[in-house]
Amino acid sequence: MEWLNTELSAQPDSISRIVTLLGSVVVALGSGTNYIYSAYAPQLGARLRVSHTQLNIIGLGGNMGVSIFGPVWGRIVDRKGPRIPLIGASICLFVGYLGIKQMYDDGIGDGATVSPLHLVLLVMCSFMTGLGGNAGSAAAVNTTAKSFPASARATTTGLVISGFGLSAFWFSLLAHTFFPGDTSALLLILALGTAIPMLIGLFTIKSVPLHPTSSHATVEGYDSIPSGDGIVFIGEGQVVEDPEADSEAEAEADFASLLSHEQEPSSYQIPVPLLKLNHAANLHCEPSTGDKNGLPDIHGKQLWLTPDFHLIFVIVAICSGTGLMYINNVGSIAQALYAKTHAVYDDAEASKWQAAQVSILSLGNFAGRVLIGLISDFAYVRLRLPRAYCLCIVSSLFIISQATAIIVSSVETLWVATLLLGLAYGSLFGCFAAIMIEWFGMAHFSENSGFASYAPILGGNIFSLMFGRYLDAHALSQDTHSSLEARVVSLISLVSRGLPSEHQCFDGKVCYLGSLQVTLVACIASLGLSCWAGIRDGQKVKARNVSIRG
Repeated sequence: MEWLNTELSAQPDSISRIVTLLGSVVVALGSGTNYIYSAYAPQLGARLRVSHTQLNIIGLGGNMGVSIFGPVWGRIVDRKGPRIPLIGASICLFVGYLGIKQMYDDGIGDGATVSPLHLVLLVMCSFMTGLGGNAGSAAAVNTTAKSFPASARATTTGLVISGFGLSAFWFSLLAHTFFPGDTSALLLILALGTAIPMLIGLFTIKSVPLHPTSSHATVEGYDSIPSGDGIVFIGEGQVVEDPEADSEAEAEADFASLLSHEQEPSSYQIPVPLLKLNHAANLHCEPSTGDKNGLPDIHGKQLWLTPDFHLIFVIVAICSGTGLMYINNVGSIAQALYAKTHAVYDDAEASKWQAAQVSILSLGNFAGRVLIGLISDFAYVRLRLPRAYCLCIVSSLFIISQATAIIVSSVETLWVATLLLGLAYGSLFGCFAAIMIEWFGMAHFSENSGFASYAPILGGNIFSLMFGRYLDAHALSQDTHSSLEARVVSLISLVSRGLPSEHQCFDGKVCYLGSLQVTLVACIASLGLSCWAGIRDGQKVKARNVSIRG
C-alpha cells in the first residue's frame, strides 16, 4: 500500500479523499443486503404460507430493483452528485425492510395462504430494497472512482466493492449473534442498519476534483482511462485540455450503472497509439466506430446487431442466472438438507445453518471480486492476454460449484458448494466491466451496460422460477402421486417432527436436484461460449496490432 500512500500524498485534498473513501465503504456495507434474502426467506414462506415459487418471485423483485435502475442512478450521481441517490436509498431501504417486517409480524391469520394483495406488496417492498441498495452503491462507487487518480482508482473502488460484497455477511453476523432465530429482529436490523449508513454518507461522501499534476502509471503503449476531470491522456505522459470534457465526465462517472448485481468497475489500460496516428489510417474504420481513446464506439442499434454483445449477454445471463437462483434459494436448500438428516426439526438450529450459508456466500463473493481483478490485471498487463479469457475461469467455477452442490447430501458440507458459488458469482462481475469497455467503448458506457444489466434479470427469472416450481412439485401439499394413506402418514410425520410448513419440501436434495442438473448443463455451455469469446478477442487484438504496425 506504500505506492497508494505516495499517490495520495501527492494530491491536494487527501484528507477529503480519505473521508470520502471511508464513507463510501460504510455506505457499501449497507447496500448489498439483497444477498441476505435466503437467510429469512424460508421463515417468511412458513409464516405466510408462501410457496417456493412465490418466494422466488419476491426475491426476483429485489433483483430487478438492483438491475433496472442502474443507469438512472449513475446519471443522477454524475449530474447532481451523490446526495439525491443517498436520500433515496435511505428511504427505500427503510420502507422496504420495515414493510416486509410488518407483514411477517402480522401473519395471515386464519387464511390458507397469503392474499394476492399482500404478495404484490411483498414484491414491491423487495423491489424497494434492491432499488435502495443500488442507489447507495452507485453513489459510493461512482464518487470514489471520480475522486481518486487512475493509479489508485482500482484499489480504492475495490475497497468499496468489498464492502458491498461483505454486506450480507455483516448483517447476518449481527442478527444471529444478538438475536439468533429471530426473523423479525433480523428484518428490523436490516431496516435500521441499511438506512442509517446512507444518512452518514450524506455528510462524508463528496466528489473531490482531481488535479492534472497527479502522476499516472502507464504500461508501454497504453495509457489510463480519463478520470472525468477535463483532461485526456494522449501519449507518453502528455496531457491536453479536452473541449468535450463534459461528455467524457459523464461516460466515466456512470460507473455506478455496473452495480446491477455484480457489475463492478475494474482497472484497465487504454491502447493509445491510435491517438497519435491519423484516424483514417488506424483500423480502417469509419469515425463512428471508434472514439478518441482508441476504443470502439458501439452503441444503440449497432450494439444489438453486434455478435460480441449477444455472446457476452448470453454468458452473463447463464452464469448470473445460476448465481441468483442459488443465492435466492440457498436457505431452502439448507433447510431441506437439515430436515432430511435430523429426526426432530429445530427451527433455531436450521436458521443458524441458513445464516452460515449466507455468510460464506458473502465472503466468497468478496474474495471472487478481488481475486479475479488481480488475475485479470496480471493476465492483461504481464501476459498480454485478452481479459475475455477470464470468462473461462468464471464459467469453470460455476460448473464446479453446481457439480459440488449436486454431490452434497448434508447441511454440514453444503458450505463447500456455497463458497464456490460465491467465488464464481463475484468473479463474474469483477471482470465484466473492463470487458464491456474494451469491446464496445467508453463513450456510451452507461447505455451499453444498462442494456447488459438485463441479462441477470433474464437468467435469474428463468432459473429461479424453475427452481421454485421444482421445489413446489416435491412439497407435501403438492404430492398428488402418492396414495391418500401415504399423504396422511407424511402429514403426521410433518407435525411430529416439528416441520414448519406443508407447503415446503424437506426431503433433502431430492427437492432441488433436477434444477441443479439443468444449471450444470447450462454452465458447461457457458464455458464453451467463454472460450469462443477469448479466441475472438485474441484475434481482434492481433488484427489491431497488425493495423497499427502497418
